[in-house]
Amino acid sequence: MGRKKKKIIENITITGVADKGKGVGRDEEGRVIFIDRGIPGDIVDVLIYKRRSAYYQARIINIVSYSKDRIEAPCKHFGVCGGCTWQNLTYSKQLEHKQLVVENALMRIAKVGETPILPILPSVDEMFYRNKLQFTFSNKRWLTKEELTSGVPNKEDVLGFHCPGAFDKIVNVDKCYLQADPSNILRNTIKEIALEQELAFFDIREKKGFFRDVTFRITTLGEIMLIFSIYENDPEKFNPFFDELLKRFPNITSLYYCINAKLNDFTMDLDMMLYHGKAFVEEMLGNVKFRIGPKSFFQTNTLQAVRLFDVVADFAELSGEENVYDLYTGLGSIGLYIADKCKQVVGIEEIESAIEDAKINAELNDITNAVFYAGHVRKILTEDFANKHGKPDLVITDPPRVGMHQDVVRMLLELAAPKIVYVSCNPATQARDIGLLKEKYDLLKIQPVDMFPHTPHIESVGLLVLKK
Repeated sequence: MGRKKKKIIENITITGVADKGKGVGRDEEGRVIFIDRGIPGDIVDVLIYKRRSAYYQARIINIVSYSKDRIEAPCKHFGVCGGCTWQNLTYSKQLEHKQLVVENALMRIAKVGETPILPILPSVDEMFYRNKLQFTFSNKRWLTKEELTSGVPNKEDVLGFHCPGAFDKIVNVDKCYLQADPSNILRNTIKEIALEQELAFFDIREKKGFFRDVTFRITTLGEIMLIFSIYENDPEKFNPFFDELLKRFPNITSLYYCINAKLNDFTMDLDMMLYHGKAFVEEMLGNVKFRIGPKSFFQTNTLQAVRLFDVVADFAELSGEENVYDLYTGLGSIGLYIADKCKQVVGIEEIESAIEDAKINAELNDITNAVFYAGHVRKILTEDFANKHGKPDLVITDPPRVGMHQDVVRMLLELAAPKIVYVSCNPATQARDIGLLKEKYDLLKIQPVDMFPHTPHIESVGLLVLKK
């Protein structure tokens, strides 16, 4: 059988934004079309690349009429690199669409009615807001369509980001707008030294090379941590490289490396070797100082994390006498942030290393009213646990994107804490859980918070109170 002929549909008006930032339009038959890089208000011709009975997925081949909200993206890598989705959309419109995402989730999934949804809190910084980024080494560069047709070879040592859908090719990044200086000069210098010393960039298909990736952590206190993932355990190669890098950047606070000879890029299960400096970098959230190690989980937008935590504290209205359960606590960031406003914080987190970080940071800040437990929330949060630590006056829950396990929801209904503050990075699963909690709780308000400008990701904080 021959391949299906690709279908082109003309003059589609993009009317909204869907999951992952795709534009939404409809064809003449009313079928939904999800359009890559589409901006609401654009009128476009599209090429369908995936067909389903209920919808199509498409890419723009021609813009007939530009949206008034479409702007020129400042980054020259936009449209190829997978780091940002909405740099070509005004920030005010980004916020407007994120607000709608939260509103629609509550109406369609939670079915909570007329819940007050507060105006979204914009990010303190629209650009250069991330404190952590990972860049990948590759001996193959992603080529544009024009380069492909011209016959330009893709064999080139590059350092940058994966292009979506191309695991073995990397977009070489000259300047990234996600992380503040000295991030860009550091990355470009790392590439320069590696080329000077003729160190091989990794070939993921052939499984050969030297450098695989490097992670930057840069704090608002001016501290810098670099974590290199290296394929070959060869000190004769990496010692001269690290020494030259430290010579050019003596202000590097911590320099780590790990040896990763596995098939995948995951490094959290590997030993991190400290080559230079302190074992951690430090960051401040409000009045709380955090020590961040190479495997620590931490909010990636530091300044906006403070605003997010302030919303949690405001919703909690703590008097100083409350027993607070902090579920999915991570390294205890929210629990430690509000510890001085309550009687006790009890944190639970699945990742054991994060709990170790939480205990270290509690000690660092002389916080003695916080206890932390490592394990699955659904297994630890039981009636016996509540009898041991006292019934909660407040539950703060900040689950991963999949939301809370149904066993956790059932236990929260049994515990019947007077108040729940639900922090979420996924409005859909938050709305699902709120719908389940409606059995005993009323949703009083929701505060959307933009942690990641130029992407469709959004955080939201919900306040639920026990029904009387």
